[in-house]
Amino acid sequence: MATTSRRHSHPLRTLIVLGICVLALYGIMAYAKVWTPKLGLDLRGGTSITLTANSSSGTVDKASLETARTIIQQRVDSLGVGESEVTTSGDRQIVVSVPNVQKDDLLRMVGQTAQLYFRQVFDQAAVTPKATATASPSASTSASPSASEGATVSAPSASPSTSGAKGPMPLLPTPQPSPRATVAATPAKSLADLMTYTPTDQDSSDFTAFKCGDPFPNVVDQPLITCDRTGTTKFLLGPALISGKNLTGATAGVPANQVAYQVDLKFNDQGAADFLTVTTALAKAASPLNQFGIVLDGQVVSAPSVANPIPGGSAQITGKFSQQEATDLANVLKYGALPLSFDVSEVNNVSATLGGEQLQAGMIAGAIGLVLVLLYSFLYYRALGLVVAASLTIAAAITYALMVLLGQAMGFALNLPGIAGAIVAIGVTADSFIIFFERIRDEAREGRSLRNAIESGWMRSRQTIVVADSVSLLSAAVLFIIAIGAVRGFAFTLGLTTAVDLLVVFFFTKPLMTLLGRTKFFGEGHAWSGFEPEHMGVDASAPLKRGKEA
Repeated sequence: MATTSRRHSHPLRTLIVLGICVLALYGIMAYAKVWTPKLGLDLRGGTSITLTANSSSGTVDKASLETARTIIQQRVDSLGVGESEVTTSGDRQIVVSVPNVQKDDLLRMVGQTAQLYFRQVFDQAAVTPKATATASPSASTSASPSASEGATVSAPSASPSTSGAKGPMPLLPTPQPSPRATVAATPAKSLADLMTYTPTDQDSSDFTAFKCGDPFPNVVDQPLITCDRTGTTKFLLGPALISGKNLTGATAGVPANQVAYQVDLKFNDQGAADFLTVTTALAKAASPLNQFGIVLDGQVVSAPSVANPIPGGSAQITGKFSQQEATDLANVLKYGALPLSFDVSEVNNVSATLGGEQLQAGMIAGAIGLVLVLLYSFLYYRALGLVVAASLTIAAAITYALMVLLGQAMGFALNLPGIAGAIVAIGVTADSFIIFFERIRDEAREGRSLRNAIESGWMRSRQTIVVADSVSLLSAAVLFIIAIGAVRGFAFTLGLTTAVDLLVVFFFTKPLMTLLGRTKFFGEGHAWSGFEPEHMGVDASAPLKRGKEA
């Protein structure tokens, strides 16, 4: 037994290290100024949006609908929230439910469902918005340098644009039929043909009379008159020159040795060739003809200017971006192209009233279960119930801190099934105590001193505890993988609390039991200690002695 003793010769040190780790978790919470976990849609409330696909043929391809659902799911996930649900409904609808997100923010993200196009700017003008809006910063485009060059091409002076627009970005009304809507798209034109477009007198007249919110047909190979998303600038744009389908990536960040945010673009081979052709022509033009409008859902997302031809299929959009503005623009570019167009047919704010009532009932049920576990522990294990209570307290503190921090780090949102998983974990943790305590009693009945019984009992019980918790972890992992929606919250919380149980049993309960075994009250089996001979089934004529470990 000497080897076993040396392995556990510093229980106080183990408890101190664990205490420091717990304090560190709460220190991080204090630094982040976050003290409560994110709540799911059923507890806090959120927004639910129903999108209905448009189809001229009257039918919607199931594969296209599923592709659209996947892209919208990626958009929603980019918001950094947990427990979001994007599901198909019927043969043409997609339902998006997201907690912790305001209606305007979610509409701005998932309401932009049309295809993404790059069009040349032929004219632009400031307009008086219908509602107060903040002027958007300017943007410019520069070529991304190659790795061999190791240099940054400086951005030229920016022309007014809409990139990085602040505030709510309202959806424009769905375009209604207009005299120009009768213009049908001609057979596919080459890029060279599209670039020969020049505004007609009718185009210029329509642009002058246009007001943000007026309907205008959005035809790919025809000019487009539209506004930015804030409704502060209107644009006369040429035919679509590059499709968003050729854009393979868009990321937001701050380059090394710089302080301003930018958006990096990456095109596929076809997009790279077309982008070089377009930027070569635009770079020779005067403002605003040297700008291209990035158009999504019939609105201008950004209108950067071009100073030089941009080869290689990589580009940078730079401007006076905040982190949120750059991220929003990157997300729009990355997840903009959908195989279908949609109408926002319904928007609902989900109330958390019912969830709050269920939460209260669940907390009451959990409290009752906890009280029963503690009551049983004190009645059957006497003063050892203090070990159970302290272990459960530490487990609860660690679990709560992890839920809060995971909510900030990865968007974990606590929902009702998740709370159920945490309640189930009370029983899982109690099982670990019972296995350990009963093994100590078995060792004592075999004639070992209490201190030796604690150590040998731990060596023989820990494998059982690990196996039992591993089964729970495996079940939680399988359920998390195959489940959808809120059930995954139950699986995640069950797995998290089971892992915490293992941590607490190994690094708190066991060291604490070792320390208690060295005290006179517990070590000599005094009455109500839980280790008294008659209570443990040991011959009362031979009372337990603390003794020295073998």
